[in-house]
Amino acid sequence: MRQPVIEVLFFASLREALGCDRISIETDTAITLDQLHAELKRRFPAERYRTLLDNNIRVAVNQELTTGVVRLNPGCEVAFLPPVTGG
Repeated sequence: MRQPVIEVLFFASLREALGCDRISIETDTAITLDQLHAELKRRFPAERYRTLLDNNIRVAVNQELTTGVVRLNPGCEVAFLPPVTGG
């Protein structure tokens, strides 16, 4: 049986900076966004992890932008979105 996971997606420049487009966090209980950040900090080298701390990075949970305290349940999809630029 497959372990319950939270899928974490990285888009555009974040994908480039982190060197991957997604990771899976195995958990059978809900975690907070702060706990997710602690896990990401553990998995990525410091200089790469810092790209996720930019104030302009948006977070979407299950394809809805979110702010504040968020509980992430197994089966959730979390996306880190860099600022969008256009011309």
